[in-house]
Amino acid sequence: MAIGTTVGLGTADPYSVLAGSAVTNTGPSVLAGGVGVSPQSSLTGFPPGIVLGAVHVADAAALQAQADLVLAYDDAAGQASDAAISADIGGQTLAPGVYTAASSTVITGTLTLDAGGDPDAVFIFQIGSGLTTASGSTVSLVDGAQACHVFWQIGSSATLGSSTTFVGTIMALTSISTTSGTTVQGRALARNGAVTLDSTVFTDASCADEEPTEPPVDPSPPVDPSPPVDPSPPVDPSPPVEPSPPPSDGPTPPPSEGPPPSDGPTPPPSGGITPPPSGPPSDATSPPSSSGTRPPASPPADSRTPRGSRGGDLAETGADDGLLALGAGSVALVLAGTATVLWRRRTRSLAHPDGSGHGR
Repeated sequence: MAIGTTVGLGTADPYSVLAGSAVTNTGPSVLAGGVGVSPQSSLTGFPPGIVLGAVHVADAAALQAQADLVLAYDDAAGQASDAAISADIGGQTLAPGVYTAASSTVITGTLTLDAGGDPDAVFIFQIGSGLTTASGSTVSLVDGAQACHVFWQIGSSATLGSSTTFVGTIMALTSISTTSGTTVQGRALARNGAVTLDSTVFTDASCADEEPTEPPVDPSPPVDPSPPVDPSPPVDPSPPVEPSPPPSDGPTPPPSEGPPPSDGPTPPPSGGITPPPSGPPSDATSPPSSSGTRPPASPPADSRTPRGSRGGDLAETGADDGLLALGAGSVALVLAGTATVLWRRRTRSLAHPDGSGHGR
């Protein structure tokens, strides 16, 4: 069995309706694709008819579409036939193939096209004269069949009765007419005559895996955004400050303190009392003059340091043992001077118990 091959429509593919002489519409017809007329230029009934695709009237696009329609028509007519069909093919179920009718053919009721699970299955009908559908007739697709692979090559004209549900691309040598309430999933392409519509809806007949044949409109090129502004270079952070070494955890030793001066008289250095002289005191004996030895007018500052102040300073500044020795020496000098003064006073008091030694 010689299975048919799909028919290429070329630039006629995006049209729902294409005519050679005129396109006339009555009522609210809707065309999912475009509409075109060439070589004539009559287009009426839009509105109320609605065209969702492009409209080409007697222009180069319509002329090219007609030329491609001739090629498609000849391709379908030239394919080898697989089987002949009766005058009325309504109520039948047909497998993929090329079917031929010597003259006119009628569809009454439902014609079923079964693809047998092959979505690429092709159905081609070669009708010698005319094709007519009775009112309310239906062409049904089952088991993977697609409208894009169904072609009707008509030797004269085609007429679809009211409320017919039709499938496939009609390529008529003369004219095509649809009556009220007809739905076509496909195309009505007339080479020489007119296409007349009455409240007919044409839906898309593209294959499930096909993309639209009309190239999409190129969007405006995106505007190049302004180049990003280079951010300022980061400021080098200041070098970290090395922390001072923490103070020693050990306690700071308190400064050495000399013994506090005694409130009482200090014994003479010999540890005993010097006896008075054997004779009376000479006139030369006199109380020490002002030029005698005396303690310094301004005693050195008290070297004692209150707890918690001086000792801490010494610990922090690292004072050495020499400073401590100097402080101790100063304290010793003060104590020695004080002891000398007290001893002299005691000596005088013993030598002159009545106080006569005073006032000289």
